Amino acid sequence: MATKLKHVDVLTIGVGMTGAILGKELAALGLKVVGLERGPHIDTVPDFQSTNMHDELRYAVRKGLMQDNTKEAITVRNSLDQTALPIRRWDSFLPGTGLGGAMVHWNGQTYRFQVADFIYKTHIEQRYGKNFLDKDLQIQDWGVTYDELEPHYDKFEYLCGTSGTAGNVKGKIKPGGNPFEGWRSREYPTKAMKEHHAGAIFGKATTSLGYHPFPQPSSNLSEPYTNFEGQTLQTCSFCGFCERFGCEHFAKASPQTIILPVALANKNYELRNGCQVLRINLDSTKKKATGVTYIDSAGREFEQTADLVLLTAFSLNNVRMMLLSGIGAPYDPKTGKGVIGRNYAYQTMSSGQVFFGEDVNINPFMASGSSGTLIDDFSGDNFDHGPLKFIGGAYIGAINTNGRPIEYRPTPPGTPKWGVEWKKAVARHYNHTLNLNIHGSSTAARQNYLDLDPTYKDAWGLPLLRMTFDFPDNDIRMAQFVTSKAKQIGDAMGGKQVAVQARQKSWDTTVYQTTHNTGGVVMGTDPSTSAVNRYLQSWDVSNLFVVGASAFPQNACYNPTGTVGALTYWAAEALKKYVKSPGSLV
Repeated sequence: MATKLKHVDVLTIGVGMTGAILGKELAALGLKVVGLERGPHIDTVPDFQSTNMHDELRYAVRKGLMQDNTKEAITVRNSLDQTALPIRRWDSFLPGTGLGGAMVHWNGQTYRFQVADFIYKTHIEQRYGKNFLDKDLQIQDWGVTYDELEPHYDKFEYLCGTSGTAGNVKGKIKPGGNPFEGWRSREYPTKAMKEHHAGAIFGKATTSLGYHPFPQPSSNLSEPYTNFEGQTLQTCSFCGFCERFGCEHFAKASPQTIILPVALANKNYELRNGCQVLRINLDSTKKKATGVTYIDSAGREFEQTADLVLLTAFSLNNVRMMLLSGIGAPYDPKTGKGVIGRNYAYQTMSSGQVFFGEDVNINPFMASGSSGTLIDDFSGDNFDHGPLKFIGGAYIGAINTNGRPIEYRPTPPGTPKWGVEWKKAVARHYNHTLNLNIHGSSTAARQNYLDLDPTYKDAWGLPLLRMTFDFPDNDIRMAQFVTSKAKQIGDAMGGKQVAVQARQKSWDTTVYQTTHNTGGVVMGTDPSTSAVNRYLQSWDVSNLFVVGASAFPQNACYNPTGTVGALTYWAAEALKKYVKSPGSLV
């Protein structure tokens, strides 16, 4: 029997980036806010400090900051005719756990989606016609435009102190930046990160080919910065321990460094760690959330009631919570009906390596999670897809994030997988290899979706989330095309050997790709194809908002965090209107 707790105004399920921002914003209005976080309380001091945090075995290999999949895994399969099995070791993607969520162990790569990405279906049909798409693709517009989100992109970048070089300020194209980006209202808050040697080589080669290189936008900072919340960040030290690790230097934007201290200082905000939410509770009409039921770290069950519930967990967990709570119709890939679990998408990653002679030293260990130089010439719809018969694209970059001793072992094709010759090859190529990142879009397809597994359960007896996913043929064709362009760039760099690997079927959970899991509770203007409206408010339960990458109708070629941040501030403005006059915002 659950113990009932004192009623509060607002609950957030998860205290990562989205939960921290919305908790702070609503507590500032005088509302009583409780943030429920299943993981432990972790902070820059003492948890992220050396030498503890520079433990590659613990955090990179054994995934010390990730969701405990001995208690709560995800089952996966590539198609409907397969039986899904649980992921027992996180590799392909890495759901975080603990205070701050996945934004603690991210790389800081902070992009804006392009103007056309938000009106994707409309744009594609206008440029290429309604019959251009493969039959299995299921793209749609977002219900919000770039122009509407631009102020919120700006606010999020200035919260993080993002370092970069603007390419389009109020419609004026500026040298050194990305000429393909959507307009921005002002410059980045801090200057671009220093360019490493790999980036300089890439920039010279791409310029010679007529492309447009620019520095990767980074929320690992190039200089000290104090944001509008009064939180101060420091300069990145290029330590090479960024992805999968917390930052010891206060140099990477994370909830702990940019927003959480402000929320925690407000007497209206309460953080509760170790709280595993089991479900969102509904009233007898099933149209209003009354709160949640959760189990604490001591195994005690509680019912916390609230006027407003914000689902702000990792994207996959947002989808699972909606399914466990019976909110919204589950998606059925056979009929195409239903909305919860619909349009799951990922990221279509390809790669390349340029192997140089011993006279070219890359120094991979001198790296930030966001250091690098890239081009957007083949991203989105920046090139004519008509003759190519696919949609989507990828950015190509020399993006080196680490040279850590256990995992970083570049060797040319044909090298033995073990033994004396393998060891010689690792030693020979460690400091003389440039990595090419080919970071592609993921197009929503009818057959890719999320639902509850009929067999496997978590430690609390609840069904696991089941993921059915493989790369659509469209995305494979896109990957092959853009990877061929990366090969040309590699050849122009002057290395001794260039090796590229275009994405192939089938998706494999044993190789890391990205933690850019999107969709499943998508936003839109049509309740038959979206789970939340343009303000991220549930169509079915008006006092529930679902905020995160789960709202993406499909995934663009960029890292999603910048867009999640913009959507969070967009939702915050809508919530301020909602609390004054509760009800549907559309």
